[in-house]
Amino acid sequence: MATKLTDLSKLCVHTLTTKPWDLRECVENYNAAGIQGITIWRNVLENQNLIDAKKLFDDHNMEVVSIARGGFFPSIEKSIRNKAIDDNLLAIEQAAAVGAPVIVLVCGADGKQSLEKSREQIKEGIIKILPEAKAAGVKLAIEPLHPMYAGDRSAINTMAQANDLAEEINSDFVGVAVDVYHLWWDDNLQQEIMRCGKNDNLFAFHVCDWNVPTTDFLNDRGLMGDGCINVPQIRSWVEKAGFKGYNEVEIFSDKYWAMNQIEYLEKIKNAYLNCT
Repeated sequence: MATKLTDLSKLCVHTLTTKPWDLRECVENYNAAGIQGITIWRNVLENQNLIDAKKLFDDHNMEVVSIARGGFFPSIEKSIRNKAIDDNLLAIEQAAAVGAPVIVLVCGADGKQSLEKSREQIKEGIIKILPEAKAAGVKLAIEPLHPMYAGDRSAINTMAQANDLAEEINSDFVGVAVDVYHLWWDDNLQQEIMRCGKNDNLFAFHVCDWNVPTTDFLNDRGLMGDGCINVPQIRSWVEKAGFKGYNEVEIFSDKYWAMNQIEYLEKIKNAYLNCT
């Protein structure tokens, strides 16, 4: 079992976790709450001057942990695949501009073709953007998503698949993101996390909880301790595998988005210290 967390030094919050806030509100309120890690969802960068955004982070002593999200490579339409490449190249530019060392890839899928074909296109897409990522010093983290999303959001659904893909590409700039919401059910999870550790390619660790019952498979994630995921156990595995990065709180929740976000942020801190 993981040792108990005693401070907020490794706490990172995704901007989409506090969706009602814009970028400045996220930065200022996280900072005021003693949270220094932030993962930027690209929606809050729309219409932002990236130089000004970088200054905002620097002025508030915020560490940008990653950018979310890139990916969505597969399609039966070549024009859509090309558009995805362009969007991922833009994500790399954004990450470099704001000082994010990692882009999280939600790899995509197209239900009009086989999973095997989508996985082939995912590999092709990552290889196409890899030279630009390396030149910018930005790593790419393949995030496996729960199998319920295999038809539209990601054809990469297990840690084994993510590890296989990262090993096939064989680059120091391509690794894996572990999200407990998507992977807690996998009875091979521990050994696949250790496999990441051996390859030194575990780039990100995301935490939340799975509510029972779940009322919405996208927007009913729980705070750590709300549901059935043994988050401390999984954290102990990633730490045993050598991961020393942030524990990133990524929660999509209509329930929590509807409440006072300052109060919600305090709930996040409490759940982080007591249930992560």
